[in-house]
Amino acid sequence: MSLADCTSAMTPCFPEQNSHGEAIITTHEKLSFCRICMGHCGVVLTVDDDDQLVDIRADRDDGQTLGFACFKGLQAVELHNGPARLLHPLKRQPDGSFVRIKLETALDEIAAKIKEIIAEDGADAIAGYRGGGAFFNASACTLLQDFLRAVGSPKVFSSVTIDQSAKMVAPGRLGMWLPGAHPFHSSNVTMVIGGNPLVSITNLDLRNPMKRLKEAKARGFKLIVIDPRLTETAKFADIFLQPLPGEDCAILAGMIRIILERGWEDAEFCAQNAADLDLLRAAVQPFTPAYVAGRADIPVEKLFEATEAFAHAKRGPAVSATGPNMSPHGNLAEHLIGCLNIVCGRYVREGERIENPGVLYPRYPRPAQVVPAARPWENGPKSRIGGFGTLGGEMMTGVMAAEILEPGPGRVRAMIVHGGNPVSSVPDQRKVVEAFRALDLLVSIEPNMTPTAKLSHYILPPTLMYERSDLPLWLWEMLLYPIPFTRYTEAVAVPPPGAEVSDDIYVFWSLARRMGLQMTVSGVPIDMETPPTVEDSLKIAARHAPAPWDEIKGHPRGAVFEGEPQYAVPPDPATAGKFTLAAPDVVQEIAQLFAEQYSPGSVPSNGMVFTHRLASRRHRDRFNSLGKALSGVRKRVPYNVAYLNPGDMAEKAVATGDWVELISDSGAVRAIAEGDETLRPGVVSLIHGFGDLPDSSDYLTDGVSTNLLISTDRDLQTINAMPRMSGIPVNIRRASEPLNQ
Repeated sequence: MSLADCTSAMTPCFPEQNSHGEAIITTHEKLSFCRICMGHCGVVLTVDDDDQLVDIRADRDDGQTLGFACFKGLQAVELHNGPARLLHPLKRQPDGSFVRIKLETALDEIAAKIKEIIAEDGADAIAGYRGGGAFFNASACTLLQDFLRAVGSPKVFSSVTIDQSAKMVAPGRLGMWLPGAHPFHSSNVTMVIGGNPLVSITNLDLRNPMKRLKEAKARGFKLIVIDPRLTETAKFADIFLQPLPGEDCAILAGMIRIILERGWEDAEFCAQNAADLDLLRAAVQPFTPAYVAGRADIPVEKLFEATEAFAHAKRGPAVSATGPNMSPHGNLAEHLIGCLNIVCGRYVREGERIENPGVLYPRYPRPAQVVPAARPWENGPKSRIGGFGTLGGEMMTGVMAAEILEPGPGRVRAMIVHGGNPVSSVPDQRKVVEAFRALDLLVSIEPNMTPTAKLSHYILPPTLMYERSDLPLWLWEMLLYPIPFTRYTEAVAVPPPGAEVSDDIYVFWSLARRMGLQMTVSGVPIDMETPPTVEDSLKIAARHAPAPWDEIKGHPRGAVFEGEPQYAVPPDPATAGKFTLAAPDVVQEIAQLFAEQYSPGSVPSNGMVFTHRLASRRHRDRFNSLGKALSGVRKRVPYNVAYLNPGDMAEKAVATGDWVELISDSGAVRAIAEGDETLRPGVVSLIHGFGDLPDSSDYLTDGVSTNLLISTDRDLQTINAMPRMSGIPVNIRRASEPLNQ
C-alpha cells in the first residue's frame, strides 16, 4: 500500500497484531511539513487511532526538500507530547507561582485589564512582541498587528528588528529593483558574508541546502564566503576570507573601490540606474587594499582574489546574514552589499522571467526599473525613546524595554507576547527583565515555561504545528522557494487528552470581541459573532493565489502553481527612478567607519580597550531558544560553551573544560571553554538563545545568555535602534567557577 493511499484513506499502515498474536496500537502515516524554520522540510508523521503523534521521519519522496529534515525538527513528538509542554492556561500568583485557569476566564480578565489600561492611559499603553512561533504560523502571523491595529496602538515589536532589520533599512536608503536580484539556481557565483546557510537554512536554496549546493557546484557555480569561522558552509567555498568580526564594512568598501578603480563595474547598468556613483567612489577612496587587509586582518591577495572572482562572474549576488546585520555598522554593511550588487549589475533584467512571482503573496508588476529610496522610517509613528520610526509596520525592539520603563504619556503598561521569548532573545537581558516585571499585564501565548513565560501574568498555551492546518510562511514565500510552489497541510494530530489549548486566532478574536472591537485578518474584516477557524484565516492568506483553495488543498506534497507567467517588463520612463548609493547619512557613516581606531588585538569601546571580539553563532540542533526543554536536544547541547582558537587558549593558559570569564563594557558571563580550530585568532564564539532568568540560571542546566554582555543604553544604530549583538569587544580571563549574572 502506498503512502498516498494510506494518507488519504487513513488505512492502518501497521498490523493490528504482532508476531505473537498480541494486540498492538494501530497507527497511520500522514504527510505534513515542519514549520520550525524557513526550511519547511517535508515529513511523514505517524499517529495512532486517537490521533496522537507517535513518530516522525523525513519524507524521502518530497520533491522540494528531497528527504532532508534536521535533528531539531525530528524532535516533534516530544515537542507535542513531552512533559515540558503546557496544556492548560495559567495565571501567576503574587508569590510567583502559577495556577490553572479556564481559558474563557483568562480571556475575560485579560480583556478587562486591557480596557482598564486604555481608559487610564490610552491605546499607546498597549504593545505586543511577535516571535518565531507566530511568524511560522500562516494562519496567525499577522494577528498581533491586526489586534493592535483594532486597539489603535502602533506598538508592535518583534524579533525582526533585532535580527536582520538592516535588510529593510538598505532598500529604504538605496531604492529597490522590482524584478529582484539574480536567483541562486541561475547564478554563477554567490558571495555569502557572515552567514552559514547549511546550518541556519537561509540564503542559497533553503530546500535541502546541502544537496542543492552540491548540485550547483557540479554545474560550475562558485561560492565565496567571508566569515570569522571556517563554517560548515565555508568548507565548500571556492574562496574563503576569514576576517575579524565586525569588519565587513571595511572589506565591502575596499571591494567596491577595487572594482571601480579597475573598471570591473557594469558601466551600462550603473549609467542607467545609479544616481550618484561618483559620490560612492569618493566615499570609499580611503579604503585601500592595504588598509582593509590590515584592519580586517586578511591577506591582501585574498581580498583581490575574492573581488575579481565576484566581479567577473557576471551573474549572482552578494548576500548576508546575522553576522554583518548584528555587528557594528550593520546598516552600512547591508547598504554596501546593495551597492556591490548594483555596481556589478546583479539584477534580473528586462525580458527575463520572474521564476517565483508568488502563490499566496499577491503578485504585482515587475518593470525593470528602480523604485526610488522611500526612507519610510521618516514618516509615521515615532518611538517615545530616541524618536525612532517604524520598519515594516513595526517599532524598534532595541528601545522596547525603555518604552516600558520610561515614565510619561504613552508608557507601555501591557504587553502580549505572541510565540516569542524576548527575555532570552532581546539584548540587555537585565533591563528587559526589569521592564517586563514593571508591566501591569504580560500575556504569553506560549507552549513552554520559558523565561518570558515565568514573568507573565497569564500563559495561554496554543495548539502546535501538527495540530493545525497550515501553509508555508507566505509573508516571505519568495525566499522559501525558487519556483511558485506552495503546500497545504491538514491538522494531523490532536492535543493530548484533557488539554485546554487554543488556536491563536481564537485568542485574538475573543479579546477583540470582549473589547467591542472589529477584528481584521490581513486587512480582511471577519465576523465578530461566530468564532473564526484556522481554515478561515488560511483562506484569507490564499485569497490572491492563482488557483482555487480546493486545488491548493488537493496536493498532499504541494504543487507548483504557475498562473500567468511573469516577466520583467520594460521600465516606465514616467516612474523609473535611480538608486541612491551615497546619501548624506551613508557618506557620514563611511567616514565614521574609517575614523575608528580598530586593529587586531586592540578594540576600544566606551573608554575601555579589549583584546577579542565575540561573534554570533547558531547551533544546528537548536533554533534560538526553541528546544531547551527537549531531552534529545539537551543531551546534545546542554549548555553553550565559549569556543576559542587553540592558539588563544594557549596564550591565556586555558584548556578545554576550563572556566573562562568574558567581560564586555556592559557585563560579564562565565562559560566552559572549548577549543575550536575553525575560529580565527582574536575571536570568541558563544551560541545565543541559552540561559534562564538572570541570577537564577544554572549554567550546566541552562547555559548563559549572551545578552548579558550587551547594552541597549548605547551603541544603538541610527534608524533601527539595532544593538551591537556581534563583533562585541570582550576581554577573556581564566575563571574558577560559574558566575550567574
